[in-house]
Amino acid sequence: MPMLALAVLLMQGPSAPARSADGWVVLPVADYQALRAKAYPPVLDPEPPPVASVVTRVDYDLKVVGDSAVGEARLTVDVLREGWVEIGVPGGLLVREARLDGRPVSLVDQASSGRGAPHILLSRLGRSVITLEVAARVVAAGGAETLTLPPPGAALSRLALTVPRQGVDVSLAGGFLAEKADAPGATRVVAHGRAGEALVLAWRRKVEEPRVAQALRLRGSVVQLVSLGEDGAQVSADVGLEVVQGVATAASVALPEGLVVNEVSGAMVAEWDAQPGTLRVRFLEPVATRVTFRVVGEARPPREGLVAVPLLRLPAAERETGGVAVEVAGSGEINGQQPKGLDPADASDLGGPVAGRDAPSLVAFRFRPQDGKGERALSVTVARYTPEAVLVANVEEARYQALLSEDGKALVRARYAVRNNQRSFLALRLPEQALLWSASVSGKPTRPGRSAEGALLLPLEKGRAGAEAPAFAVEVVYLDRAPAWAGKGHAQVTLPAVDLPVSRTGFVLHHSPRFKVTPDTGAFRVEAYEDPQSPALAPAPPPPPPPPMAAPVEQSGVQSGVELGEKTKDERQESGADEGQKLVERFQKEGRVARVTGALPVQVPFPSVGPSVFLVSELTAEGQAPSIGVTYAQTAKGGGK
Repeated sequence: MPMLALAVLLMQGPSAPARSADGWVVLPVADYQALRAKAYPPVLDPEPPPVASVVTRVDYDLKVVGDSAVGEARLTVDVLREGWVEIGVPGGLLVREARLDGRPVSLVDQASSGRGAPHILLSRLGRSVITLEVAARVVAAGGAETLTLPPPGAALSRLALTVPRQGVDVSLAGGFLAEKADAPGATRVVAHGRAGEALVLAWRRKVEEPRVAQALRLRGSVVQLVSLGEDGAQVSADVGLEVVQGVATAASVALPEGLVVNEVSGAMVAEWDAQPGTLRVRFLEPVATRVTFRVVGEARPPREGLVAVPLLRLPAAERETGGVAVEVAGSGEINGQQPKGLDPADASDLGGPVAGRDAPSLVAFRFRPQDGKGERALSVTVARYTPEAVLVANVEEARYQALLSEDGKALVRARYAVRNNQRSFLALRLPEQALLWSASVSGKPTRPGRSAEGALLLPLEKGRAGAEAPAFAVEVVYLDRAPAWAGKGHAQVTLPAVDLPVSRTGFVLHHSPRFKVTPDTGAFRVEAYEDPQSPALAPAPPPPPPPPMAAPVEQSGVQSGVELGEKTKDERQESGADEGQKLVERFQKEGRVARVTGALPVQVPFPSVGPSVFLVSELTAEGQAPSIGVTYAQTAKGGGK
């Protein structure tokens, strides 16, 4: 088929290479249109808004006339599209007229035809306020009149209603009451509705309460808990009032001497005022039935001995009931009680703040029914005990010795002074490259076990219960490896991590005399050497000298000392060896000696050679591995300090 083509003349510069002899290029029409669309893209029209109009706010200003509420409804409307748009009118209202800026606007009533609710036609962009003359029905039933306004279809709605009657009680549903004011012969109410909910306003004639003029008669209940601590007593009481006659606008509570009120809480509590001996609580509104509030305070009774329990009273109550529970906080107990006007009771039966209390030393009493001025008191005898600290386990002192060689090897000796009452093992974690040489507990070599995490488990001695645990020594010696020392550099010594806190630590670092060593600043500090403070780590005293040997005595059948002295040294050694070997063979034949398999635990003496540095630190947390960094440098003459 023939191809439709368009000839395009190209302007070529002097340096552009010639594409053809005549300078013409032939392109298909589709390619030319695609290139032109890229060079001149079309301008797209903005998308229209999703809605044509929005009713933002509805304000009603109505007045009750007979069985109707008539007035104005102002619709704040935002028109978002050009052309004619429909503005819906809230349903359930009788609309007489619609105006925009004082001029009538078209109101289309399609409700009669069944095609929709009445609406207004509007063609002006932007915000406008449409005023409607409306009327709503007021329903009277049961002595109350009710006005119901339909959901406004807007985010904000406000109702200002004038009732031609003075002294009415108003109730509201679907919103909240913002204002209520009495005018001569009328009552004005302002309410705000919730979005999407109908606003229901009801009013009735205010009924005067004859109880207000009657004398106040009360019945009261006080249930309180008194906790006697080391430094003071905490008091928590639930006070309940039952109004038998009249109404109560406030309540008076008699306070015991020395009680300081810290808090008064309750749903009906408006404010309270505590003076010496009296607590005055005012309510939000007059109470004609029941009211309950809680009083929390503190007092300073004696720590032990005879203690007068602070009791709250209701002097205006014709009948006072309730109860009190007393507990001892800390190490102590109640040995005696002196109640007056009280009967023993179970604490679980009192309720209030006493419910659920399960203290080791707790006594409870119930009030005998009487008036609020009757005699009522309680005294208890408190015995206190001195608390004893229970030691579980602790490392009161740790001592380390480390010998650092130039080839990177480090021989470390760790000694711990341990006090223990309950622990069975001491978990000790060595550095990763360390090789255990020996371990001992209280100077006796031991073969440690291994935990699931790879830590050494050393058996501990236990002190007697109720007595101070004596300190004993736990010792391990191990070999660690690190990079060899060059002429100058930095080295790190990592010590074992134990699962007990360490009170104080001493560390002696031995090094080669050909190097000068400077410890880094950290948890350890350099000090003059001191011996261990714990007796368990003190050096052992030298052995006593052997007792003088007695002169040999000649006996028949036994060689004399002269005859023994005549033997040569080699003969005596051969004779002793033969007798020792015979003794071993005899014990083995009799089965009195068992061979031990595996490596025997031994104690390795630590070589304390070369110059040293002494460092100390305090309070090492459990499970923490102490480490010391040092900077070394080879001296010019090959010696060191």
